[in-house]
Amino acid sequence: MSVAAFSSPGTLADSVWHQRAATIDWQTASEALRQQGNAVLPRLLNTAECAALAQLYGHAQEGTFRSRVVMQRHGFGQGEYRYFSYPLPDLVAGLRGALYPHLAPIANQWNTAMGIDVRYPAQHADFIARCHAAGQMRPTPLLLQYGPGDYNCLHQDLYGEHVFPLQVAILLSEPGRDFTGGEFVLTEQRPRMQSQAEVVPLSRGDAVVFAVHHRPVQGTRGPYRVQMRHGVSRLRSGQRHTLGIIFHDAE
Repeated sequence: MSVAAFSSPGTLADSVWHQRAATIDWQTASEALRQQGNAVLPRLLNTAECAALAQLYGHAQEGTFRSRVVMQRHGFGQGEYRYFSYPLPDLVAGLRGALYPHLAPIANQWNTAMGIDVRYPAQHADFIARCHAAGQMRPTPLLLQYGPGDYNCLHQDLYGEHVFPLQVAILLSEPGRDFTGGEFVLTEQRPRMQSQAEVVPLSRGDAVVFAVHHRPVQGTRGPYRVQMRHGVSRLRSGQRHTLGIIFHDAE
């Protein structure tokens, strides 16, 4: 099966998601990413879309997911997540393909600033072809599920040689109603400085774009790299679901 066959939704779905992505204020998002390494995209998904995705976790058809990870077994935290299989659901594939063209120019600007030679193609299918040629053929979009007491340790989602430097998480549950606690947390480690933590407030349907590994920061002598990690604080009650969209595939 070709890359195009399993990485792109149908023409109609593709058009819908590209139209939705085009309504985002990318100039504001790009500036937020430049300043703080993350940007919130409000109400990227509606309530019905969030509910449909969350329900997939326990009621998906066979073949929807390729694997299930229980975090505490691996020291990742507490809770669990499932990686989608190819072909991805239309909504997931549509978002992945529609968001990428807006993020690729930002990623290329970051690499230029950090002195990294890698450049990213304009279309996601071309980048996925690069991943697959290097043996990174397993899809990485995932659904995460947290219950009371669950949390996700600070980490970076690196799955092989080819890493797209930005990823997206979309909150599918409503804070204060479906769950309490469970804040999305980012940390930034600048050279010879202590780590800085930031809690990113999200409502149901909001997406946060954030740095996967490192990002450039302008210093007095020019730009330098800072290390980024992300996680989720402990849930105090309820249940929390999140859709994660990672643009590179895994070995």
